[in-house]
Amino acid sequence: MKVSTKGIYGLKAMIDLAYYSSKDDIVTLKSISERENISERYLEQIFSLLRKKGLIKGRKGSQGGYTLVYNPSEITVGQILRSLEGELLLVNTEDYSNDELEKCINNAVWNKLNVSVNEIVDNITLENMLEEYRKATDQPIMYYI
Repeated sequence: MKVSTKGIYGLKAMIDLAYYSSKDDIVTLKSISERENISERYLEQIFSLLRKKGLIKGRKGSQGGYTLVYNPSEITVGQILRSLEGELLLVNTEDYSNDELEKCINNAVWNKLNVSVNEIVDNITLENMLEEYRKATDQPIMYYI
């Protein structure tokens, strides 16, 4: 499994959306595009998928933009990536024949890897990502005398 630019940019855009939006405030694609240096057209494609999966909602018009449907603590990285990438599998075990050796390998290795990857991304919320982002950007100011 390789996460495509759609997944990478989608996650980045969702973190940006969560950071800059509030319950009453919406965020424009243009503002996300400028802050994150992602093509506005590409963001339209990404946000269309995220909207169809019910993670965000949009408003049309001159005052239009997007907001999260759920709290950042209720949205996982796994939900975002699966909305954009489909199923998250390191190895698609359906591609292999059903001989006994392949069954053993699938059960002992590939299935466990797939489960582990999904558990990791399902246990990281958008709120966790916001906390990491805030830590990285809220550097203390040093005053020298």
